[in-house]
Amino acid sequence: MPADLEHPHPAVNATRARQGRWGKHVFWVLVISTVLAAAALFGAWGLRSGDLASVEHTKGATTQGEAQQYSTEQAPVKQTPAG
Repeated sequence: MPADLEHPHPAVNATRARQGRWGKHVFWVLVISTVLAAAALFGAWGLRSGDLASVEHTKGATTQGEAQQYSTEQAPVKQTPAG
């Protein structure tokens, strides 16, 4: 006879048996995995920060001449009134 059948166990329904417990081990797994994920993200950012810093999005305030290069004249509306 197997050892499990020799000692009676309390009857537990299926829902209760499937529920996990929040113990210290679960807490530490969550904490350590979060710290490792943050370290990986900051490490990847640190390795690529030189490449990111070399990209020039803007040189600061643009001059009036540079701003006029990109302006276009407004065209009248091409919609006829309903009626």
